[in-house]
Amino acid sequence: MKLFTGTKLAVTAKVIFVSISLALLGLLAQSAFASGEGLIAGFIALSMIALAIVYFTKISIPMKFFLPGVILLTAFVVLPIAYTLVMSGFQFKTGNYVDKPQALERIVADSYVPDDSGLTFDVIVGENSQGEPALLATDYMSGEFFLATEESLTPLDESQVTIDPELGIAVEAEGFTRFDNDQLAAEGEAFAQLKFAGPGEYFLALEGFEVAIPLKPGLVYDEATDSFTHAETGAKYVDNGRGNYANIDDPEDKLNPGWRSPIWFENYVSLVTDEKVREPFMGVFIWTMVFSVLTVLTQFALGLLVALALDKPLRGRRFYRIIIILPYAVPSIMSILIWGGMFDTEFGAINALLGTKIAWFLDPNFARAAVIIVNLWLGFPYFYLISNGALQAIPGELSEAARIDGASSRQIFWQITLPLLLKMLTPLLIASFAFNFNNFNLIFLLTGGGPRSDLDGEIAGATDILISYTYKIAFGSQVQDLGLASAISVVIFILVAAISLYGIRRSKVLEEFI
Repeated sequence: MKLFTGTKLAVTAKVIFVSISLALLGLLAQSAFASGEGLIAGFIALSMIALAIVYFTKISIPMKFFLPGVILLTAFVVLPIAYTLVMSGFQFKTGNYVDKPQALERIVADSYVPDDSGLTFDVIVGENSQGEPALLATDYMSGEFFLATEESLTPLDESQVTIDPELGIAVEAEGFTRFDNDQLAAEGEAFAQLKFAGPGEYFLALEGFEVAIPLKPGLVYDEATDSFTHAETGAKYVDNGRGNYANIDDPEDKLNPGWRSPIWFENYVSLVTDEKVREPFMGVFIWTMVFSVLTVLTQFALGLLVALALDKPLRGRRFYRIIIILPYAVPSIMSILIWGGMFDTEFGAINALLGTKIAWFLDPNFARAAVIIVNLWLGFPYFYLISNGALQAIPGELSEAARIDGASSRQIFWQITLPLLLKMLTPLLIASFAFNFNNFNLIFLLTGGGPRSDLDGEIAGATDILISYTYKIAFGSQVQDLGLASAISVVIFILVAAISLYGIRRSKVLEEFI
């Protein structure tokens, strides 16, 4: 098999370019593998193999053009969708971010309780004669001295230690070597993790390098039964199968933190059965549909109206066309922020022109009207452009023949022009509907989803659409529920895909491609 074909220059350039690309991907794969992201590392490795086979052989010429797109589509569309789908089946929210081993470690570490008397020890950090980590401890209140290692706590007489005359604590002892500053810097982090033998059931834990406090576990973990027992009350906590250790007698009493745990379809079921989730979700869903439909209808109607008007002989028509497409040329973020200022109750230009004091962003209906108006401003130039182009594509003979047959201008528009326009523009109308269904920027920048009642703990505002509501669930509230947000994202994807597919099938615009 001949691996390389073409001129020497072309082959050299191809080999260099592909080799550099493979080297960069190799670095990414190595970094992902070192970070514990085996799936990502595996995907990059498979991509490297595919690239090497396709570009260093003649196995498939078309794949040389399609493969980069296929890899990018898989990496940035297919895999995120799959990951979101997986996340939607997990208990994945504030308090349940880590995995179970990490949660277990945190629960044990957080359960330690100090001695009731508030006893502390002044300590010197060092090592014993065997080179083991050790603390020379002084109970200042009782005047007792100890040498503590991880295994034992040995009382010392005053004759066995050297006492600092100013501080009154032991600073040297036989069989104990004090660490200097360099050793403390080198060993300090490791020492902070150690537990030294303490009095009774307690152990000594360092608080800095000069003080140790006696602690004991408040919860006792039993690995055989995978359960905790409270040292004081005797309450037993077991794995509830939902990412927490819960009290057997009181399931609402849980230990924190929890862990990511599969709950399968529960997040989807809660959208229908849980009143706290269902009511705001349905309200947001209805407004999202209304917002998307109204936006497409108003933008298309105004764009078509302007296109029909400017399709007639008109003096200065070129100037008007330039003026009309200006909103389309200005960055939408800037336009949205400017409109937000114009709708300001006290200082906005809208109220000044109308001579009113309307609180646009405090009343749900006015806020929704403002959202529609701003989106109309942003979107109608686009529909003007595509409507104007579509009008030029309609043969003039059709209108002329209808006019000869006695049809009025209104009849020509409704019976000939509009049906042909809809036939041509339906895919773009559907795409616009899908875009506005997820028009996060407009809602986030103009109203922030409000107005809403924060005092009542509401997350969804009057102008929130599904995507902004999902964002708030995932990142914008005190309890971030990534599992539920993922479930809503999947629902959004299914809705948009279904509506788009239905519209395309009804319009029959893609029959020739299927």
